[in-house]
Amino acid sequence: MSRILIAGSESLIMPECRLLLDAKGFTLKHCSNLHDALALVLEDPPDLLITEKGFSGKNGDVELIRAVKACLQKANIPIFLVVDEDQLQVELDWDNYPVDDIITRPFTPEVLLTRIRLAESRMIRAFDNNPLSRLPGNTSIIRAIQRVLGEPDGYAVCYVDIDNFKPYNDRYGFSRGDEVILMVARVMVNVVDELARKGSFVGHIGGDDFVFIVREEMVEPVCKKILANFDLVRNMFLSAEDIAVGEFVGRDRQDRETRFGLLSLSIAAVTTGGGKFTHYGEVSSVASQLKHCVKKLDGSNYLIDRRDT
Repeated sequence: MSRILIAGSESLIMPECRLLLDAKGFTLKHCSNLHDALALVLEDPPDLLITEKGFSGKNGDVELIRAVKACLQKANIPIFLVVDEDQLQVELDWDNYPVDDIITRPFTPEVLLTRIRLAESRMIRAFDNNPLSRLPGNTSIIRAIQRVLGEPDGYAVCYVDIDNFKPYNDRYGFSRGDEVILMVARVMVNVVDELARKGSFVGHIGGDDFVFIVREEMVEPVCKKILANFDLVRNMFLSAEDIAVGEFVGRDRQDRETRFGLLSLSIAAVTTGGGKFTHYGEVSSVASQLKHCVKKLDGSNYLIDRRDT
C-alpha cells in the first residue's frame, strides 16, 4: 500500500503528515474536487483513499466513496473518512458511508501513520485467509515455514491432503465437500491446539490441501491424533451404502468408472532441524516427493522425512 489519494481541502493533511508519509515511502496524490478524484480512481486507482466528510459539496464524499468501492481494477481499497468532532454529534448512516476507518481532526502524523499501517495489516490478513476455512493462506504459510527455518530448534512442516476428494465431490456434491474441508480444518486446529500449541501454525493452501507446523518432537503424536480423530468423524460424511462396502464408485480423471476408497488423510512431514533447509521452496519440494509416496498407501497415513539432506 504505497499510493494514497487525498481527496479534500488543502488543510486535510497537514504538512507534518505529508513529510512523515513521504519519508516512509508513501506517494501522495491530492485532489481538491470530485471530478479530478473520480478521474484518478477510474484511470489509476490508489491503494488507499483519505477523504473528508463534506468533500466537494453535497454528496461529493458519498459519490467518491461509492466509486472507490465499485472499482473493478483494484478491489477493496481501504477508505479513511476524516471528520470533525461536531460531525460525530449527528449519527452517520454507515450504509451510506461504507468506509474502513474514521479519523477525528486534529490528528498527529504518528496517529495517521499508525492507522495506515493498521489498514495495511488488516488487508494482508483479510486477503490471505482462506474464504472457506478462514485459516491463514499461502502468504502466511510461506512466512511460517521461513520463520521455523530460522529457528535453532527443529520443527516439522506437515502437508495434509484429503485422499479421493475429487471423486467424493463428484458423488456427494460441492456443498458436502466443503463440509469435509471444514471438518478437516477443525480436526487439525483442535489437535495442534491441544497437543502442540507453542510455536505451531495451521494454514490452508486451498482446496483439500493444508499445512500445519509443530515442533519436531511433537510431530508423531500430532499426526496420529489427527488421523484418529478424522477416522472417528469421517463416516458422518459418507452414506451407509458406501460405508458398508468400504468404497464408492466414481469417475477418474480420464472419465473411466473407477472404485475409490473411502475418504482418508495423507500427511507428509518434513523436519527442519540441523539447518538443512534455507528456503521454503526446498521444504515444499521434499514434501511433494513424500506426499507422492504416502498417497500410494491405503487409508489414512503419515510419513516423516528425517533425512539430513
